[in-house]
Amino acid sequence: MAAATTAVRPLDPAPTREPVPDDLALAATLLTEAALAAATCVDTVATDDLIDRAARLAASCAEHPDDSSGFGPVVVDLARALAAARLGDNHLAVALHQHTACGDAWQRLPAEHRAAHLIDIARAHLDVGDHQSAGRALVTADRIAPAEVRLRPAARSALAAVLRAGPTPADLAASPPPSA
Repeated sequence: MAAATTAVRPLDPAPTREPVPDDLALAATLLTEAALAAATCVDTVATDDLIDRAARLAASCAEHPDDSSGFGPVVVDLARALAAARLGDNHLAVALHQHTACGDAWQRLPAEHRAAHLIDIARAHLDVGDHQSAGRALVTADRIAPAEVRLRPAARSALAAVLRAGPTPADLAASPPPSA
């Protein structure tokens, strides 16, 4: 968290100059990562502050027609969901994910980003006792970006938890096992 917030300082747009879209996107990315680190440390105040700052920068990125970073409000919204899960509010995490994943901006994210998020949100589904939704999230992630599911230890862990929880979606049982 400290490293990311320190790295943001020189990128924060000064009131006297027009912000550079790439600088805005990088600063917002660093703030998002710092917020997730704060959530891991269960620092709710810092998490909320950092996510809100990232959201303001993401909105600025969206206003620049020449922005090619791909960073925007949807990335911050997904980070809010992950932060909620890390802070122990898995119901909120799932609700934020469902709201964000139904928009067009979700489909424009890189496949690997969407799959990685689905793997992370599968854990939130498990934590609220919904192993069917967790299984569907993993199947969807595998369809989007198979390498993310088959190579990430978090995916293997979530898959094992889903399989231990009881009957699973047929697609999950039919999917090739993650590589060891």
